[in-house]
Amino acid sequence: MTMNIGEKPIASKNGLLTTIGWGLDGKVTYLMEGIVYNSGSTLQWLRDELKLIDKYSETELFASKAKSESEVYVVPAFNGFAAPYWEPYARGAIFGLSRDSGKNEIIRATLESLTYQTKDLIDALAEDFGEKLTLLKVDGGGCRSDPMNQFTADLLNMEVERPKNVETTAAGAAYLAGLAVGFWKDLDDITGSRKIDKVFHPNMDESERTARYKGWKRAVNATLAWSKDK
Repeated sequence: MTMNIGEKPIASKNGLLTTIGWGLDGKVTYLMEGIVYNSGSTLQWLRDELKLIDKYSETELFASKAKSESEVYVVPAFNGFAAPYWEPYARGAIFGLSRDSGKNEIIRATLESLTYQTKDLIDALAEDFGEKLTLLKVDGGGCRSDPMNQFTADLLNMEVERPKNVETTAAGAAYLAGLAVGFWKDLDDITGSRKIDKVFHPNMDESERTARYKGWKRAVNATLAWSKDK
């Protein structure tokens, strides 16, 4: 997750990083960045190691069959935590299993872990800047999933905007190259070429939102406790 912070670098007090977004016309634009080590690779884990799915598109079907009362949490700290926790000795864990927990509940919890990690970063960013964010622009293969985007909007209590072209990193490189050769006139020209596919609006009770994220934080804290004596 990144946010444009302008031409002056700002140091985070909440575990985020300051990085260079781009340089253009002799000016550098900085970003505040939150990174996690495992997001899309967590879905690869479901497919390649656990053999719970054969292809990514199956995750939505199985997740939709999970019991609504399930309190299973997957913490995908397979090679440690990055932002905002920064604990290299943490490892992946599954919490909240009951006798009737199964494949569907684990798959849903794995998908939801991507959103919980996003909220960790959003909250850290809000703490740094002292204001609530109102819009998250998503990209990458994972954002093709409507249910995951909706859960993200619900948990973050903000709009989630998906562009028609979800390959933002590649597009950014192409935009800079196009500016260099004069294909695009300026940044406003580029902004105007961005097309929105869908906007997801939050639709979750505050009590449920609070309870679900509290469960995630309990799972994270338990994982951090496991790593302390390493």
